[in-house]
Amino acid sequence: MKKFFKILGFLFLILILFLGIYYFVNNEKLPNGEKGEKADALATKMLTALNKDAFDTTEIIEWNFINEHFYVWHKQENLVEVSWDENKVLLKTKNPSDSEVYINDKLTKNDDLIKQAESYFNNDSFWLIAPYKVFDSGTERRLVNYNDKDALLITYKTGGSTPGDSYLWILDENNIPISYKMWTSIIPLGGVSATWSDWKNTKSGIKLPTKHKLSLFGLEISMNNVKAYNKKADDLAHKILKAIKHENYKNTRFIEWSFGGRRHFKWDKENHIADVSWDTIRVNLHPQAKEKSTVFYNDVKQDIADEKIVKRAWDIFNNDSFWLVAPHKLFDDGTIRTIKKVNDKDALLVKHTSGGTTPGDSYLWILDENYVPISYKMNVASMKMVEVPATWQNWITTESGTMLPTNHTFANGNNLSMGTVKAYN
Repeated sequence: MKKFFKILGFLFLILILFLGIYYFVNNEKLPNGEKGEKADALATKMLTALNKDAFDTTEIIEWNFINEHFYVWHKQENLVEVSWDENKVLLKTKNPSDSEVYINDKLTKNDDLIKQAESYFNNDSFWLIAPYKVFDSGTERRLVNYNDKDALLITYKTGGSTPGDSYLWILDENNIPISYKMWTSIIPLGGVSATWSDWKNTKSGIKLPTKHKLSLFGLEISMNNVKAYNKKADDLAHKILKAIKHENYKNTRFIEWSFGGRRHFKWDKENHIADVSWDTIRVNLHPQAKEKSTVFYNDVKQDIADEKIVKRAWDIFNNDSFWLVAPHKLFDDGTIRTIKKVNDKDALLVKHTSGGTTPGDSYLWILDENYVPISYKMNVASMKMVEVPATWQNWITTESGTMLPTNHTFANGNNLSMGTVKAYN
């Protein structure tokens, strides 16, 4: 027996020695950095890359943490459903004492489970949204030179479950986080790194990570079933589509209109081919395969289509069709929908992140009592337009049964007519 304890003691000493060497070799001191404008500028670049504006307006975020803790975060309501084992806590993040606790779906009083849910949420949400918190109250930002590149050191002076922790964010060439190094009270080893990878583009427009790998013994943390969306905004968008008879629009084959009397269109929507005419030029435009397009001067077809003219027709079609059918494009790929209040009423802000000729533009739709758009405010950075208003008026119900506008009026009183609008099959 004595021999056994001697061997056990020897193994214990070896373990202590190993841990000591591991600590000595791998422990890093918290780096020094420079506070001020440069650090804040790098933090802002990171937030822009991740779309912080969309994060601020995101309604719901769902995920689970290593398939053990499950979350539905109603962000604008400061309410999060935290579930694990047989427990569910409706955690009110601003007033945790008012939270509701359920065990096996039965309402009960249990302050310990509220504290547990709050602790879980603080930890597990940090692994999901930490990059968005770099300007939170109580944070300190420093610019650090790390491997000859700028990195961002964030120290949490207050807040969360472990104030005083620091994280050094390592960014890629697009200012997206790829990893961070940690100096935290929960991990005695300084400088442990964790990857931030497998970023997911969500419906609300934000990027969220789905995987982390730690340098500490190769541990992995998975964020599963990650979602972020704006249910109220989507519901409002569906009301708009119903009001303007969008189902009939989807089944419409042909649409004809003109733009201020200067340009004329006949669009075979089913095959996505458009005749675009202006001056003495007519282009049979294939927007998704422009090389198939043909160009006519005075009704004479060019042997080889002028690429510049085809590109001009494509730009014209994108712009002029938008003024006719934009309300029908609320759920196109690359659109982000959020709700904003205008005169105490819900308006729909739609940002187009891809497609068209000027991706990144946003439009705030103002609606009547029947959810038909009556105007919008335009934000077009390329044209330095900020909240520029234009009406959407004189809607007609077409032969195909959908609704389309025929006129727009601008703040200066100028009118833009869509001419004789037709939609049919």
